[in-house]
Amino acid sequence: MNPLNSGFARGHLTLLKYIAFLLLAAVAGPAAAQSGQTYDCLIEARQSIDIRSSVDGIIDKLYVRRGETVRKGQLLATLASAPEHAALELARSRASMVGEIRSAQAKVDLAKKKWQRAEELLQKNFVSVNARDEAQAEYRLAIEQLRAATENQKLAELDVTRSEAVLAQRSIKSPVNGVVVEVLLRPGDLMSSNQKDPIIKLVEVDPLNVELVLPVSQFGRIKVGERALVLPEEPVGGKHAARVEIVDPVVDAASGTFGVRLRLPNPGNRIPAGIKCRVQF
Repeated sequence: MNPLNSGFARGHLTLLKYIAFLLLAAVAGPAAAQSGQTYDCLIEARQSIDIRSSVDGIIDKLYVRRGETVRKGQLLATLASAPEHAALELARSRASMVGEIRSAQAKVDLAKKKWQRAEELLQKNFVSVNARDEAQAEYRLAIEQLRAATENQKLAELDVTRSEAVLAQRSIKSPVNGVVVEVLLRPGDLMSSNQKDPIIKLVEVDPLNVELVLPVSQFGRIKVGERALVLPEEPVGGKHAARVEIVDPVVDAASGTFGVRLRLPNPGNRIPAGIKCRVQF
């Protein structure tokens, strides 16, 4: 091969590779920029809850203070409940009484023996058919009395369940894992259905919501379930993994934007709600 032609071929191949590299960079450049782009965001509590009582009553005790972390099901407060306690003890006492059932059972046993004896005597013509029928009727009546006593026992047990439910309404428990942000009522205050202030204000902070607004140019590029990095402002700082939970399906025409919410795990409540951040996709 002619050395000149060979050199020209090598130079031409190098030029083609360079052009191909520029084309690849032009295509990959916007995608790379997109993947590393960050947006302003705000970290918010998952939800804010006003803790109230489902029944009216006087607040007896409070078991939490402002700033305390509480667990789901933890007792927060109790209302005065002396009458409800008394009603429960009465119901339990009635449910534990078995004298009526035992008496009815004894009558059934006795009536059954009398009926069986009357049948035997009737076979030997020692008693009349009428006497046998009376013994049989007495046996059936005793059975019905036993059934009534058993039903009364079941009703007493149901009354215990009802009394326990009524008493449980006097105990106010946390519906979520969260943090107490404010205590508005104190022991001795009345809690009623028309009360303006709740007993306690509670926020759920694990997980957290990360709210951000994106330009319409990004619509369709952010998907539910997509991972992102959340960078809280100082002094919290750090990079925290989050996942896209909601992408608004409607764009705001006036601003040309749409909303996105991320779910940010927050074990140990290390990240406070209410701070600014940046999100990187």
